[in-house]
Amino acid sequence: MRAVVVGLLLLGLCGSGAQGEVQETETRDAGEETTKQITPDIWAEVRALRDMVVELKVELRNVEATVKDSESQVDELKVELIVTKMQVEQLQRETSDLQTRLSSSETELLLSKSRIEQLERENAEEPKVAFYTALTDAGDVGPFNTEKTLKHSKVFTNIGDAYNPNRGFFTAPVRGVYYFQFTVCGNQVGVMGVFVYKNNQMILGNSELKEEAGLKHFTNSVVLELMAGDEIHLGLPSDYSLYDDKYHHSTFSGALLFTL
Repeated sequence: MRAVVVGLLLLGLCGSGAQGEVQETETRDAGEETTKQITPDIWAEVRALRDMVVELKVELRNVEATVKDSESQVDELKVELIVTKMQVEQLQRETSDLQTRLSSSETELLLSKSRIEQLERENAEEPKVAFYTALTDAGDVGPFNTEKTLKHSKVFTNIGDAYNPNRGFFTAPVRGVYYFQFTVCGNQVGVMGVFVYKNNQMILGNSELKEEAGLKHFTNSVVLELMAGDEIHLGLPSDYSLYDDKYHHSTFSGALLFTL
């Protein structure tokens, strides 16, 4: 900038030399005055421009710093975005697995519910049969000259009303497999025991010889397939004796295991 000012001054001086002294003097005076007037303005502008350049440099540095910070923040946001995306994908996988397990559990629950309902229907449709009886409170029963049908008159359980205490017969209400158990007690010297009959056909005979007086027990059981209407009863053979009292020593019981 100084070189430009000096050059301008030299050009002014050279131009004034080509004219007369008066003009040279006037031009010199005018040039000096113009130089005096222009020079301070140029330096002020130079200083203003310098200050502007300095401010621009400062602002540029600030902008660069801001840009660097922004880039750093953008990089951090990118990293956070990637991590968030991975977390979202993981949550989506877990949610999918949970939905799959939930769907499987719901299916199993529905199957279990359906099975329970089926069992309830089958249970409701299947007859319930069970009985438990004792013989008598009279004490000794027998011996007799002929075989007698035992009528267990003390009925404690008779679900399904399949046992008739007046006849001493159990009648199967449906075709199925049945379980029967009997306990006999003897008190007199002699033979104690019972025969088990199905439709008046003996299928089991149990007896035991008592050589001295006193209470003695034995128990046996049978599992039979019966048709609806088949009958089961216990018979006391001739010359056999039993004993029962309020303590229920001689008993007869049975139940339906399952239908066929």
